[in-house]
Amino acid sequence: MIPGKRWGAAACALFGIFAFWLGVLPGAALAQSQGTTTGLPLPRFVSLKADKVNLRAGPTRENAVNWVFTRAGLPVEITAESENWRKIRDSEGTEGWVFHTLLSSRRTVLVAPWAKKENKDYPLYDSRGGTTVVAKLQSGVLASVKNCDGKWCRIFGDGFNGYIEQERLWGVYPNETVE
Repeated sequence: MIPGKRWGAAACALFGIFAFWLGVLPGAALAQSQGTTTGLPLPRFVSLKADKVNLRAGPTRENAVNWVFTRAGLPVEITAESENWRKIRDSEGTEGWVFHTLLSSRRTVLVAPWAKKENKDYPLYDSRGGTTVVAKLQSGVLASVKNCDGKWCRIFGDGFNGYIEQERLWGVYPNETVE
């Protein structure tokens, strides 16, 4: 800082952002934004309600369809809102706009989708921090969320039900609690 000079509001805000990214400030130092239509937090996770969901270039039916999702229940992250449209992002980073009625508040997750090429199994336990493995799930397995405590999530799907470390899932945030 230059002696005798004061930092402007923009410079202080910029410093706060950089400090947050570097881990110097706690997450609470920066406010989470809210959707302009719903007032709900942004970003937030939801899931696809339908087996066919068009992902559009912009928030109207006149915009081009850039992608078509073909699996109901996939977790997606809402990053913006525009009236009845939601901008979403999938686990691979694909982004676009969908009509709000095609989304569900039901929470689902994918098991380690970032590790699809590793052909690795992830243990599902009988309890939080448990030692008894009840199933081994492959990367990309889709599951519904019963609850998460910030470190462990209880998930279930076709033929499995148990606990997995939260950091192995896409569809819940680190340290997030889900009831």
